Amino acid sequence: MIHPRNIVIAPIITEKSSMQIETDNSYSFRVSINANKIEIAKAIEHIFAVKVLAVNTSRMRGKPKRLGRYSGKRPDWKKAIVTLREGDRIADFEV
Repeated sequence: MIHPRNIVIAPIITEKSSMQIETDNSYSFRVSINANKIEIAKAIEHIFAVKVLAVNTSRMRGKPKRLGRYSGKRPDWKKAIVTLREGDRIADFEV
């Protein structure tokens, strides 16, 4: 089994994700591109000691970038939106 800290890479803190926390009790994370929904749910429950109701994932395509005549692209990544049980909170997101 993959260690939970290797599955959940970082939280995504934006204006839209802050609105989702307030309205839907949903938190956004950047996760490993190889992780599935079950692994993500178990990792979130293990790290933050909360109960996960649903996990929605999406593959985000890396943006093309240029530096002078050289072009390349940022790496692809995966985003997970995790819905928690009513009353559960993750303290790291509270501002």
